[in-house]
Amino acid sequence: MSDPAISCGRPRRSARTLTLQFGMTFPDSLARRGRLFVVAAPSGAGKTSLVRALMERESSLRFSISYTTRPQRPTETHGRDYFFVSKDEFATMAGRGEFLEHAQVFDNYYGTARSQVEASLAAGQDLILEIDWQGAQQIRRALPECRSIFILPPSRAELERRLRGRGTDAEDVIQRRLRDAATDIAHWTEYDFVVVNDDFERALRELHAIVHGRGDASRRGREGLSELVASLTA
Repeated sequence: MSDPAISCGRPRRSARTLTLQFGMTFPDSLARRGRLFVVAAPSGAGKTSLVRALMERESSLRFSISYTTRPQRPTETHGRDYFFVSKDEFATMAGRGEFLEHAQVFDNYYGTARSQVEASLAAGQDLILEIDWQGAQQIRRALPECRSIFILPPSRAELERRLRGRGTDAEDVIQRRLRDAATDIAHWTEYDFVVVNDDFERALRELHAIVHGRGDASRRGREGLSELVASLTA
């Protein structure tokens, strides 16, 4: 039975052994280890929509489902979008060291189960994690080989438009998310790649290129990013 916390991808061949067409079998020690892609962004940048679209195009990728204490939204499914748990349950898991990363975001907690990620990578499965900047820092310390990607909105006005367009948050929550976006964006230099979501299809193509090892054009050091970040955090 497959692990319920890893979804949205076609099952890969077992990494126990690799058997080539000529009958040669290689042991576990030579099996390919999976790659881990970490995607973070300020709320409203379009991270979730981009990751979901990428998953539809990349059958080799699976999505690691996080645990959260926040209320379940009407459009969400337990075990598909998140594992929804109480704060007491979350605290117990954290106390046992079961999370590879965990952090408080606004008034709720989010975490990634250590055992699920480690088992999938060891089996050669490529994973994508959609987390906040605090979690991304912890993941990079624990698994420095990961590829980290930060999603930026094209402008502060567009970020606000997207937040209001959700129709799920009260005005005080929207204003708080806009304030906290500056803190999130301040960490953009910590990531390997930065994708500006000004055009959804173009941003999706950039993510696709990164996953396939052709993401040099999206490296964080490219011209123009510093000026965009300055306008977003002013």
